[in-house]
Amino acid sequence: MREQERGSGLPGGREDRQELPPQSPEEQARAICLRLLTGSPRTRRQLADALHKRGIPEEVSQQVLSRYEEVGLIDDAAFAGAWVESRHRGRGLARRALAQELRTKGVHATLVEEALEQLDSDQEEQTARELVARKLRSTRGLERDKRIRRLAGMLARKGYPEGMALRVVRRALEAEGDETEDLDGCAGQ
Repeated sequence: MREQERGSGLPGGREDRQELPPQSPEEQARAICLRLLTGSPRTRRQLADALHKRGIPEEVSQQVLSRYEEVGLIDDAAFAGAWVESRHRGRGLARRALAQELRTKGVHATLVEEALEQLDSDQEEQTARELVARKLRSTRGLERDKRIRRLAGMLARKGYPEGMALRVVRRALEAEGDETEDLDGCAGQ
């Protein structure tokens, strides 16, 4: 019976579906942007790249993206601020790593700097201390130099400057009772 329903024009059959008129490039661009923005905020460049990949003409992309900026659907400054807050708090990333991520997403350098201003060096160092404190336990039992390399390396991968990383590691190991008098000489290892 199902075979008969499909070809018979009954509801649910192919003949019941209405053909949608072809969309103009503007309509396609708006639909693509709205679908992408529904999942999560995006930068103007991320949306422009998506439109380019889907063959939307450049002038149409720019027109749609400019309109979306006007109405506040695209806001690279707000995106950058939220990104910095989220990634610093959630992943413990430092200014340098955050700046790199934002540049990769196409955020303009001035907006990156403005977003990073919300993190001061004291807050960044406090986050580094918290990261080291969490990782410290897992390095117990290792030789001192290996602990230093692991802890400082973890901070370096998150974008912390070498001087700050070594200072934070030194203080954490001292608080734990480990000897760190030779730590300054380990920076080049």
